[in-house]
Amino acid sequence: MKILESFRDKELVKKGIDDLHRLIKHDWVIMEICGGQTHAFLHYGLDDMLPKQIELVHGPGCPVCVTPLELIDKALAIASQPNVIFTSFGDMLRVPGSNTDLFSVRASGGHVKIVYSPLDAVKIAQENPDKEVVFFAIGFETTAPNNVMSVLQAKALGLKNFSILVSQVRVPPAMHAILGSPQNRVQGFLAAGHVCAVMGYSEYPAIAAKYGVPMAVTGFEPLDLVNGLLILVQQLEQGKTNVENAYTRVVTYEGNKAAQAMIDLVYQPMDMKWRGIGMISASGWGLRPEFDAFNAEKKFNVGDIHTHESEVCIAGQILQGLKKPNECPAFGTLCTPQNPLGATMVSSEGACAAYYRYKSHSQEGEE
Repeated sequence: MKILESFRDKELVKKGIDDLHRLIKHDWVIMEICGGQTHAFLHYGLDDMLPKQIELVHGPGCPVCVTPLELIDKALAIASQPNVIFTSFGDMLRVPGSNTDLFSVRASGGHVKIVYSPLDAVKIAQENPDKEVVFFAIGFETTAPNNVMSVLQAKALGLKNFSILVSQVRVPPAMHAILGSPQNRVQGFLAAGHVCAVMGYSEYPAIAAKYGVPMAVTGFEPLDLVNGLLILVQQLEQGKTNVENAYTRVVTYEGNKAAQAMIDLVYQPMDMKWRGIGMISASGWGLRPEFDAFNAEKKFNVGDIHTHESEVCIAGQILQGLKKPNECPAFGTLCTPQNPLGATMVSSEGACAAYYRYKSHSQEGEE
């Protein structure tokens, strides 16, 4: 706790902010890739303390937000079956599908359980041999080790009634998609420290060099974020495009090799559709064929799913850093955490949820 307190030290944060004001000379658009970083900026009020020349835009680093609508509808179809116990992290229960959500399925009698680890779902499968237990395996690289561990554990236990519905996505391909877009505005990236703790950041220098965009790997405390911005602004003002690690207490260049080996054993790369963004090449992981017995999509034959997105929701543009949540016509009126039109409003890491919680949406709408 003492270590964390030092990264929340008001005087150190204020000094970093003052340094930013002295250093910056030009306007810069910087994206924090992770929803956790977005919430930290707003929670601590850092966004209001930054130089006016820094525009923060919010990236697609919220796994709940980018889980494709088709997969949400597949989850709903599976969870509605009478012999199924469908397990998930709590964030997913209110994410809207085409017509309903998992919370409504549970309210209607479906066996939908909130768990805090995929291994909890394995235990439920052990305790309920007469039921099919499915875990909704969503996440970025951060959750991948635990998700694949659940499959390995179920296999070791000889469980026939456990499977996972996979929505596992990767950050570097999303960076390529954002930076390669003709609409791109991003000039610097704050990379997500927890993702890099697993995968390292060896993929990032090539991206930075290709697009001429500097990057800083950061944590989620106020001083982490301010230090990351200082690194980026210094590079941007000097015309440099390096990748620097501002989270050395957790992240190494190579990452966690043991976790990566476990991921490679169970998962294989695949193209993935991101909600609100579209298909991104090699941006996801799926189960290898030898683990088909644990593939919920194949076990329940839910391939033929047709979807319908809200015509009002602009979550896709928000996730690409093209618009802010308060620029959506439905923000705070038609779309609220209680009645979300898109996942960015309901997820604990969603940008719209952060704006709704930490900013006055009535004032935002008047600007």
